Amino acid sequence: MNVQDTHGSAGGRRTVPTMPLALPAQRAPGRYAVLLIEDDAGDAVLVEEYLADTGLSVDLEWAQTLADGLARLKGRAPDCILLDLHLPDASGTGAVHQLRTACPAAAVIVLTGMAESSAGAEAVAAGAQDYLVKGAVTSELLDRALRYAVHRKHAERTATELRENHLRAQENTRLERGLLPTPMLTTRAVVPTSCYLPGREGALLAGDFLDVVETADGVVHAVIGDVSGHGPDEAAIGVCLRIAWRSLVLGGHRESGLLALMEQVLVAERPYSAMFATVATISLHPDTCRIDVTLAGHDEPLLVQHGTARPLPSRPGLALGIGPGGGGRHTTRAELPPAASLLLHTDGLVEGHSGPGHERLGTAGLLSIIDSAPRTTGQALVDHLTTVTRKLDAGRHLDDLAILLLSWDFTTPEGGGRTV
Repeated sequence: MNVQDTHGSAGGRRTVPTMPLALPAQRAPGRYAVLLIEDDAGDAVLVEEYLADTGLSVDLEWAQTLADGLARLKGRAPDCILLDLHLPDASGTGAVHQLRTACPAAAVIVLTGMAESSAGAEAVAAGAQDYLVKGAVTSELLDRALRYAVHRKHAERTATELRENHLRAQENTRLERGLLPTPMLTTRAVVPTSCYLPGREGALLAGDFLDVVETADGVVHAVIGDVSGHGPDEAAIGVCLRIAWRSLVLGGHRESGLLALMEQVLVAERPYSAMFATVATISLHPDTCRIDVTLAGHDEPLLVQHGTARPLPSRPGLALGIGPGGGGRHTTRAELPPAASLLLHTDGLVEGHSGPGHERLGTAGLLSIIDSAPRTTGQALVDHLTTVTRKLDAGRHLDDLAILLLSWDFTTPEGGGRTV
């Protein structure tokens, strides 16, 4: 271990080039990278000798000014910085702030004079891990201070990461609540079951969204949508579109006119012009057993009855955000059986693989899974679909997945409560 003097030899000592500070992932375990910022050559030599007597494996680099030290930190991450509080270009705790900003991962130990113990305490209050009085430094004291400072800094970083992860989890929970809200239903005639699964474990929620609302006339309205792309921007737009849909439905807007207004919101709020969203909306009329379906680039709903499923014939329409204002969306009205279920889903359910080959599942594959499934309904059916489709895909197609299953039984006296 040798100190490198960037302005000549240190007090007549032979100058030996020092290896650059290595990144933490490149250093051998048990080695410490230390940057000494000290303008006095004699003090620098003492630090080198004290470190040599500690028995620690240390890569030491010496800078005589704060500016030189900051320059050496570019692209480097020492374990510890030994900082003299009195440098030609810096004095006091301001240097501590600059070093912590330039290299937040490094532990800082300040070096003070005999009569400057208060300055050392101020430096610790400013973010340094410890301080040492120059005239009282020993090898044992330096050994302990360096080890403890590095360990404390590591513990501090770990605590910060845990805190950030906790805050991120809380944000994700709030975001998920926005994507998967509590249905606004008073009727017992219709029972909703929903599911949302991010495409990658630990990933931020993306733009899939769904909602269910019952209006004053007893009609049950539902929406499911998928914003193109993945990440927080898409998730934010998904929440925005869901809230816009709920507000517009409660305000009396319906069908293609409703989707046109949602498209205006998307165009106004999207962070880039290529973003679009597929949407399917339905209005279920319990009193007449009929349904109105309007599609905007989305798959048609599936009618599930007596253990089999079939697509509900619906006219396709242009996705929101593609050719804004172009319209081209139409509402399809269909008669419903008095007891059945309606399955709405995003493309994450059908775009995965159907087995070890390259063939995709598609709607036909999903219909086959439903037909061969046990006679289950509600949450059990949703769980079966997600389990089987993900098992077939084996993790090759990473996409978000949202499912909304609406089940009804208008044959019971109460008008609901039993799913089929």
